[in-house]
Amino acid sequence: MAKKKDAKNLSCTDCTIYNCRSKAKKFPEFCLTTKDNEGHSIADDIEEIKQHLQGDEQDAIVARASAQVEGIFYGKLTRVEEVIEFANRIGAKKIGIATCAGLVEEAKIFANILEAKGLEYYSAICKVGAVDKAEIGVLEEHKLRPGNFEAMCNPILQARILNYQKTDLNVIIGLCVGHDSLFIKYSEALVTALVVKDRVTGHNPVAALYTAHSYHKRLLQKKEI
Repeated sequence: MAKKKDAKNLSCTDCTIYNCRSKAKKFPEFCLTTKDNEGHSIADDIEEIKQHLQGDEQDAIVARASAQVEGIFYGKLTRVEEVIEFANRIGAKKIGIATCAGLVEEAKIFANILEAKGLEYYSAICKVGAVDKAEIGVLEEHKLRPGNFEAMCNPILQARILNYQKTDLNVIIGLCVGHDSLFIKYSEALVTALVVKDRVTGHNPVAALYTAHSYHKRLLQKKEI
């Protein structure tokens, strides 16, 4: 039997009401829309952010553009088209592509699409720099092909190269878990994801969630202490 969570630790995935979406019901007692955080007034946070997004700074432009793409094109555009529409609405002219080596062919197609839509692009593959994994302390037995040269993924260098190119918006195509985190951390331009890598599900990670009660039951198995 699952252990009941302490009320103070309840959060959005424990909710069944989702009143924040419509304000048609009553907020639960633990709702993050009404709950203060460690002495910080949530009402103050909400008001501060709202004021921030009413201006003309980049965050405000991005927030409005995102909402427009969702509202106007809901269920009509593919993710590829949404990225292009979003880029146009925030005034992005030069798109950086941070691609996995395993999805470089897909990245080439995306680059052609950007060009067809009048957008400039510049791409950087994950293996750029050609540094062997062993040079950063990765053991040979942890390589895919032990004993051979195996270039590490270099998301920091990817980010730097796109920074040097002064891209307006960077798009991730299939970077590994963690490598994408480093790329986002070091990218000076705004980042969005087009492809999220999942080698097992054909880059469709939500499939594991859909099948967590059937084909992927191991995901819900309790960790032994």
